[in-house]
Amino acid sequence: MARPGLLRPHSSQLTLLQRLFDAGWIALTHTLAYYFHPDAHWVTDQTVATGGAVLIFYITGEIAGLYQAWRGVPLGRQIARIWVAWLPVVMVLLASAFLLKTTERFSRVASGGWLLLAPIAITVWRTLVRMFLRHLRAKGKNLRTAAVCGATEIGIELANRILSSPHLGIKLVGFYDDRTPERTERVSMSFGGVVGKFDELVERAKAGDVDLVYIALPLKAEPRVNDLLRKLADTTASVYIVPDFFVFDLLHGRWSALGDVPVISIFETPFYGVDGWLKRIEDMVLGTIFLTVAAPLMAVIAVAIKLNSKGPVFFKQRRYGLDGETIEVFKFRSMTVAEDGADVKQAKKNDQRVTAVGKILRRTSLDEIPQLIHVVTGSMSLVGPRPHAVAHNELYRKKIAGYMLRHKVKPGLTGWAQVNGWRGETDELWKMEKRIEHDLEYIRRWGVVFDLKIIFLTVWGVLFGGKVRQNAY
Repeated sequence: MARPGLLRPHSSQLTLLQRLFDAGWIALTHTLAYYFHPDAHWVTDQTVATGGAVLIFYITGEIAGLYQAWRGVPLGRQIARIWVAWLPVVMVLLASAFLLKTTERFSRVASGGWLLLAPIAITVWRTLVRMFLRHLRAKGKNLRTAAVCGATEIGIELANRILSSPHLGIKLVGFYDDRTPERTERVSMSFGGVVGKFDELVERAKAGDVDLVYIALPLKAEPRVNDLLRKLADTTASVYIVPDFFVFDLLHGRWSALGDVPVISIFETPFYGVDGWLKRIEDMVLGTIFLTVAAPLMAVIAVAIKLNSKGPVFFKQRRYGLDGETIEVFKFRSMTVAEDGADVKQAKKNDQRVTAVGKILRRTSLDEIPQLIHVVTGSMSLVGPRPHAVAHNELYRKKIAGYMLRHKVKPGLTGWAQVNGWRGETDELWKMEKRIEHDLEYIRRWGVVFDLKIIFLTVWGVLFGGKVRQNAY
């Protein structure tokens, strides 16, 4: 039975400093906002609001992961989480002032300035600190020495990550392994090579020459790992186990717990917790903007469809959504047929079923615009794997391993596969395999910046031509 507290987030004195500085910037920006506004007066309500803001931000910041160790956390992700953690602060303070009927005691200009300046100040401060630490580490300061136990494939991958990420401030001293060279992976001298046996590493750790020890032995080497851990327990080195879960095809693997039992996911959605909030906010804000801009164009397209051919303006089809649940997806009708049964034929080049207006719509992807409604209402996302007809799903899930993993996220209006040219007819199996490969790559690499890149490439491709128009007929 795993003991309570067996796995816990990394904490240090740096966490306390982070909290103190965050509280300081929240208080300072509030004070300055009222100080520089001639008609604003600081009273007890402002003090209470400051304390409330700090308390709420501590809670939401903890949930968002703002107070974990900085090493290894991308700056862009940290900045995004600052703003996500601050949003509930704004909502709670505004709601509290409204419910308590104290809005007249606050200056709208000064308070609004504070609610905007506080996250900006925290963002700028954390960015400057990161830049300063990166500068120090580039000069060989603020470094921690690390050794890798096990000349294995995963150990070499770890060493490569360390070497290619100098901002982490980790200096690799080499590999240690008890096995003979023919039983181990070849380790480049750029990684320090294999410099000794496990017992030699233990002695270096006892002497304080190694700060971090990464155990990268295979899962089957449990007895050797236990023996090594017992010996390293007599040192002050921080020890990490790097399990070779990469023998599996991980899809957003993450540590979790079931009660007091630690578990790791192999197949999981990236949109848990704060990342789910980020994704939904992105869809709500950008989806609403795009839908508003597209509304007049949608009216014009609707009229053109009615004038061009008989039939409804919209084409409704059943497709699989998040977790494989069936959803109904709307498109502008571009064909003379509206197939949604057990046999759905994909559009082909020079397909006689495509109408004159439909050719233009499909070529420019304008037939997909109605799905912005699904993005705003929540059944779809702006970016994600394109939803396939149910009949196609049932066909390809039997032929392509991991096909259904694309449904660990919401289907998208556009996706990584589409901007790389993998759209349209899949008359050969390998074409669908490439599409699925890109869909799963998107899920593994997901980030707000990655989403924005795909959206930009989509708009650019539609307006000026590009891979997104390939096979669009």
